[in-house]
Amino acid sequence: MLNLAGTLTDSIVDGPGLRFVVFAQGCSFDCPGCHNPQTHAFGAGVDRSPEDVFAEIRRSPLARGVTFSGGDPFFQAEAFAALAALLKEAGYEVAAYTGYTWETLLATGSAAQRDLIARLDILVDGRFEIAQRDLSLRFRGSANQRVIDVPASLAARKKTGSNEPVLCASRRWAG
Repeated sequence: MLNLAGTLTDSIVDGPGLRFVVFAQGCSFDCPGCHNPQTHAFGAGVDRSPEDVFAEIRRSPLARGVTFSGGDPFFQAEAFAALAALLKEAGYEVAAYTGYTWETLLATGSAAQRDLIARLDILVDGRFEIAQRDLSLRFRGSANQRVIDVPASLAARKKTGSNEPVLCASRRWAG
C-alpha cells in the first residue's frame, strides 16, 4: 500500500507538460524551507493501493507523465515501484523527486529503492538546500539538485562501472 498526502491532476510545475503528481506521505530529511512540510509525518496520509492510484491516473486524459513527489517516495519504494511498473507498461513517462542522492541510492539503497530507480525515466535527486535556492531552475528548488536521465545513467554505469549520473539533456526537463 501507498501512504499518500494526496494527488494532483494537470500540474505544470512538477515536470514538463501536464503531469499527474502523486505525493508520498513521509520524509525524514526535514529540509529547512521545504515546500511540502505537511508531508513529512510518516503514516499520516491515506492508504491506497498502486492499482487504485493507477486507475485514477488513467482517468486523467491529458496527463502523459507522472511525477512522484512528497514527502519522499523512496521511503515507500516497494509500493512506488509497483505503481511505476503499471505506469511504464501503459506508456507514461515517470519521474521522482528524492532527498537521497543517486550515488547513495546505488551504493547503499535497498533492493526496493534500486527497483524503483530502474523503473524511472527521470530522477531529481538531493535535498532542498535553502542556501542554494534558485527560482530560475526548472523543476527543482536548489542548485545542488540534479535532473538525472535514469535509463542513460544505468546504461553508462553498466558500460563504465561509474556511479556518475547522466544529467538530463532534454530541453523539456533541463531547459
